[in-house]
Order: sequence, then C-alpha cells, then structure tokens
Amino acid sequence: MKVSQSIITIMTLALVMPFGNAYDPSPLQDFCVAVNNLNNGVFVNGKFCKDPKQAKAEDFFYSGLNMAGNTDNKVKSNVTTVNVDQIPGLNTMGISLVRIDYAPYGQNPPHTHPRGTEILVLIEGTLYVGFVSSNQDNNRLFAKILHPGDVFVFPIGMIHFQVNVGKTPAVAFAGLSSQNAGVITIADTVFGSNPPINPEVLAQAFQLDINVVKDLEAKFKN
Repeated sequence: MKVSQSIITIMTLALVMPFGNAYDPSPLQDFCVAVNNLNNGVFVNGKFCKDPKQAKAEDFFYSGLNMAGNTDNKVKSNVTTVNVDQIPGLNTMGISLVRIDYAPYGQNPPHTHPRGTEILVLIEGTLYVGFVSSNQDNNRLFAKILHPGDVFVFPIGMIHFQVNVGKTPAVAFAGLSSQNAGVITIADTVFGSNPPINPEVLAQAFQLDINVVKDLEAKFKN
C-alpha cells in the first residue's frame, strides 16, 4: 500500500511540476502588431494588438538607418532606436535594433539595459568598449578595442560603454534581445534623478565632498 501511494505521489509531482514551471518564451501567434486604438486591440506585452487580418507590410518596416544621427551634444554620440515604438510589428518578438553614431572621441556613456542583452557590430571607426560584471563577480572589467567588422556582446543588466578612440567618426549597429530593452544611463540616473537624491547619501556612497556632489547634481539636473 505504501509503495502504491509513493508511486502515485511521484506521478502526481511529475505531472504538476512542468505546469508549475511552464512559460512561453516565444509568441503563440504569427505576430501581434501594436496599435494605439484601445477599442480594437488585445493587450499583450505592454501593447494593444490589432486584428491580425488588418496587419500590413508597413507594420514591419522602418526607413532611415542609413542616415547619421546628430552627435552635436555633450557626449558626442547619438543612438537611433528602432524598437516596438518605431516598428509595431516587433511587439512580442523580443528583438530590437539601434544605430549608434560617435563623433571623434565621443562616447555612449556607462549605461545598462534592464531588459535585454546587446550584440554590437562596428561598421566604421575604432571603438573602446566594455562592460563590468556584478559585485558577486568582483566587478571585473571586460573590454576590447574594436575595428570594423568586430562584434562584442554586452550581457543583460551589465553596465557597459563605448568610446570612439579614433580621429574620425564611428558607426555601429546593435541588436537587443527585447522589443524595448530600456536604458539607464548611470550618471543621469544617479545625479539627475527627479527629485534629486539627498547629496549626503551620494557623498558617502561615492566618497566625495558634498559640494562636489551638489555640483554634479546641478550639471545633470533634468
């Protein structure tokens, strides 16, 4: 009797556990084109989806990545994003794309993507790129000098950066494993939050004079 009960228990667990851990890593339909009309959509992955029968080629199309972005700014770089907001057909697909332009000595400053891994290919110029691992991995720096045709991967959630170390403009394209990977620029987030973080907190955290922190907050104020 005890053996039979054990067998039944094991069989029950074998049947229940897969359902308890199951998830859908991929869409369960051909596509789910995002739409802003709440009356004619179904809410999926943060967007409302139009009736598939109304989908058209334009829902999966974007034009303009052949054009350089404006790098006339403080960091001397520009990121042109192509995610679900630009291509509605990307909804639920788990992928997006960016073009990054760098003026000479420009940079894409330290930042992180909370929802996606990034794979970058350099088309023109020379970049110094890298990411820093987590505290449990002792914050190791993984960095390389890239030349045209080189590829580098930035794991999801890791703080990373790219710097143009050449005297000419640089261009890179990157794919991200999310329809909207998000971006958190470290300096802007820490010193430019709204409302500001108490300067005393940041002074202790970064081991800086409080006046230096106040100056940084003034510079990064939204």
